[in-house]
Amino acid sequence: MTAPISVQSATPATSTASASKSLGTNYTDFLKLLMTQLKNQDPTAPLDTNQFTSQLVQFSSVEQQINANSNLNTLIGLQQGNQVLQSSALIGKTVHVTSSQIDVQNGSGSVQFSAPMATTANITITSPSGNIIKTATVQTAQGQNSWAWNGKDDNGHPVADGGYDIGVSLGKASGMAKPVPFTVSGVATGIEHGAAGTNVRIGSLLLPLTDVQSIQ
Repeated sequence: MTAPISVQSATPATSTASASKSLGTNYTDFLKLLMTQLKNQDPTAPLDTNQFTSQLVQFSSVEQQINANSNLNTLIGLQQGNQVLQSSALIGKTVHVTSSQIDVQNGSGSVQFSAPMATTANITITSPSGNIIKTATVQTAQGQNSWAWNGKDDNGHPVADGGYDIGVSLGKASGMAKPVPFTVSGVATGIEHGAAGTNVRIGSLLLPLTDVQSIQ
């Protein structure tokens, strides 16, 4: 079952509302103080109206800035919502993402990498507790390669669905093997938006949308 599309409220909107409330309280206090001073001023030495006018202008300027921030937050919220809705088209599709983990979905997972020449690839999968549970040595072709994991450990026992650390290196495992970049693939099960931006969920993995490299 796919995860629901989720949009979290942005904190700047809360800050703007708080600032507006604080400004309103301060403005009310200012007017009360102004009226009290006007009622009790010395007729022979009236208060300087220029100072009050300047303070009123300052209050008006701050209010305009708060309103502008509020409008900007509204526009940002609408843009974020549209991004989530557009990204929801990924749900149910196989996506290739940059990640240090491979997600086992329905007992399988896969990884893709590029080899500059035909060589040997060494793949290591580690459990969340840090134990190596699966190693594989495969012969590669020059160019793009893919390796599918059947979701079983080195003893042939199936592992639970979820995320597992994975590493890929090329060359002889005993000495000169070099780590290489790779992508993992899985079915997108949800789109979520948080403070850092829009994320795509692939089973148990939650990754930034910018980590998506391709879609099938």
